Amino acid sequence: MFQVIDGVIQDNQPFFMFVWIGSAIAIVVAAVIGFSQIDGADRTLLIAAAVVYLLGVQLLTVRINIPLNNKIQAIDVEQKDDQELLAARADFEAQWNRWNVFRTVVSIAIALSLHVLLLRI
Repeated sequence: MFQVIDGVIQDNQPFFMFVWIGSAIAIVVAAVIGFSQIDGADRTLLIAAAVVYLLGVQLLTVRINIPLNNKIQAIDVEQKDDQELLAARADFEAQWNRWNVFRTVVSIAIALSLHVLLLRI
């Protein structure tokens, strides 16, 4: 099932690509615009949020989660026995879940930081 879902996502689906790439562009644009509009701790928080998002979410996605997804995509499930499939899943799932939880926590922290900034403006 994961292979099917990931295959759809990695097939350059326009909506997914818009949201994924758009989020990176949006935070960079917000940081550039905000840099000239706010100062002090607010400016620092905005720049930190943008950098942490780009490194802690986007870069991790590209460097860790996508390669793991590609590794699981390459498995020919029809040619593997149950033990091989269980081993492949165990190898994949623990790493993928760990990094996905990390990205989720970072994303929530960034969203909260940006909401705090919006409330201060």
